[in-house]
Amino acid sequence: MMKKLLFGTLLTALAACSDVSVPETYTQSDAQAPIYPDYADVTVPINIAPLTLQLMQANADDAIVRYSCQGEEILCGGMKAQPSIDDWRLLTQKAKGSDITVEVYAKSGNGWTRYQPFAIHVSPDSIDPYISYRLISPSYVTYEELTLNQRCLENYDEQVMVDNMLCGTESNGQCVNCHNYQMYNPQRMQFHARQRHGGTVIAYDGIIRKVNLKTDSTISAGVYPTWHPTLPLIVYSTNLTSQSFHTRNPNKIEVADANSDLIIYDVEKDEVANVEADPQEFECYPFWAPDGQALYYSSAHFEHHDTINPTIEVFMRATDVKYDIYRKSFDPQTRRFGPREMVFQADSLSPALLGLQLDSLEAVKTGLSATLPRISPDGRFLLFTLGRYGVFHIWHHEADLWLMDLTTGDVRSFDEINSPDTESYHSWSSNGRWVIFSSRRTDGNYTRPFIAHVDADGHGSKPFELPQADPNYHREFMKSYNIPEFMRGPVTITPQQFADVLKNDDVKPARFVSGK
Repeated sequence: MMKKLLFGTLLTALAACSDVSVPETYTQSDAQAPIYPDYADVTVPINIAPLTLQLMQANADDAIVRYSCQGEEILCGGMKAQPSIDDWRLLTQKAKGSDITVEVYAKSGNGWTRYQPFAIHVSPDSIDPYISYRLISPSYVTYEELTLNQRCLENYDEQVMVDNMLCGTESNGQCVNCHNYQMYNPQRMQFHARQRHGGTVIAYDGIIRKVNLKTDSTISAGVYPTWHPTLPLIVYSTNLTSQSFHTRNPNKIEVADANSDLIIYDVEKDEVANVEADPQEFECYPFWAPDGQALYYSSAHFEHHDTINPTIEVFMRATDVKYDIYRKSFDPQTRRFGPREMVFQADSLSPALLGLQLDSLEAVKTGLSATLPRISPDGRFLLFTLGRYGVFHIWHHEADLWLMDLTTGDVRSFDEINSPDTESYHSWSSNGRWVIFSSRRTDGNYTRPFIAHVDADGHGSKPFELPQADPNYHREFMKSYNIPEFMRGPVTITPQQFADVLKNDDVKPARFVSGK
């Protein structure tokens, strides 16, 4: 239903161009405004950068967007609404614990249309000021041209932390990945490099060094890391990883391990030891509990046959590889682990839990796969990814996020933040009120960071896409965001400093010790 309205209210303009004003006469629409990104009814932290948006109405000649709260407003003219950071900060402070109302007006020909207003809920819960991530093109396009970047969430500032091309070329290159921090501390970080200048770079209170975690007693160097909350210890998975490319499956790529174990590294002693090394178990994705007294991880039981190459066999039997989530107790005083305990058994679950429509042959194959266990800072919630099979769910369109209440054992699909496409790698903010995760919901091809609020009882809000100064930025950006991690501040080490350390190939293997 459309009707003519006159609309007016007393508002104090925080910012507006002199020639921008709300139309006095317009047609009221019952429809929601066609905007990108979709910020309607999202919950945002009080210290987030401005939520810019773009009107996606094809026949519109002009647009005006009004952000308002309690008598104050920001007016933006043009197809892209881009509030200034200072004005946005004033408005979010005004809206703390309440809502910003957003009105979108579109002009076509000589007439204006006002769409249904929507709200942006401003939570009093702040968010960590920085995140970091890897920017990478699809691996079937290029491999070495990638960076580790950091981004300030309070504005749009983005910096390169590690530039992979400073250490190699496409003909003689490498890969950097798996950045991680001790308790969100940017002064205690690490990342891994493979191939040409392979090794692990650790920055620890101003000292940067490269270490070699590949020994005669480990499968590989350290891959997926997790810092102990207080001790100078990092647990890694060691992985024999390969990838294959599908010809008909909508999941373009399959990444799988033919073998994997868990090791622990003492940063101060340069010592490494096995944590789990069962040849019939693929242990992966370790994560410390916030109190440092338990280690969570994913593990799949897989028995190789003797008549085939192990890597080829894993890909031929890819749908048989199902990961469960385990936990091992840890004594910080003795630095000893206890036996493993089952936390979540996914390999016996029905694929119907993911809404999969299987044919009669596939229907007899029960079981799902749970990966990437992450514990909330208060120790109450376990957030993980659930997929049909395998370990690398970022390439699985059916993958969703699931939440377990560790105090009750209740498990559910995190429907509030899931989408019909991929949800995968996820991290908790330091106050436990926000999660950031990788999703392919926008176009099915590229992972973008999305942020959602989680209250004290584990209820999530509608996620919002990482804000950009230009709201159309992600629609034109042909790289994926991998491994989004929260940080309390920026990394101050320069890309050249990291590159100089990486180029040092005269690094002896860490000393292997037993009995951990």
